[in-house]
Amino acid sequence: MRVGFGFDVHRFIPDRKLILCGVEIPYHLGLLGHSDADVATHALIDALLGAAGLGDIGEHFPDSDEKYRDVSSLILLKKTIELIHNNGFKFVNADLTIVTEKPKISPYRRVMKEKLAEIIGCSPKVINIKGKTTEKLGFTGRGEGIAAYAVALITHD
Repeated sequence: MRVGFGFDVHRFIPDRKLILCGVEIPYHLGLLGHSDADVATHALIDALLGAAGLGDIGEHFPDSDEKYRDVSSLILLKKTIELIHNNGFKFVNADLTIVTEKPKISPYRRVMKEKLAEIIGCSPKVINIKGKTTEKLGFTGRGEGIAAYAVALITHD
């Protein structure tokens, strides 16, 4: 068994959709990023790559490459799952924490898990998603952006 840890952060900007775990969340701000800026999926991708010893998201999907501009992070997750499978690994489970004062995560948790599970090819029961606040402390507490943490467990075939 191998464990990987992922972290990402993106700041809020106006006039952009907010996408978390592949789900469009109704909110008046979106996240700045080269792709769709899905901070939670990016953290999960880094956790998976880390567990497999395959580097990080920037190595595989660099923001200097125009083919990744505005791309859905679910496409990047699908490519990551294919990469870990091609290297003899199998997904076991993942735990994600999304840190934001607003919007609240709990109303979207079920559909987020289903969306990720569909891409990964697993049961939603092996994906956990939590929303946390920082009690108005730091950049997330001030509503400047969202941070996400992820842990993934994989096995080698």
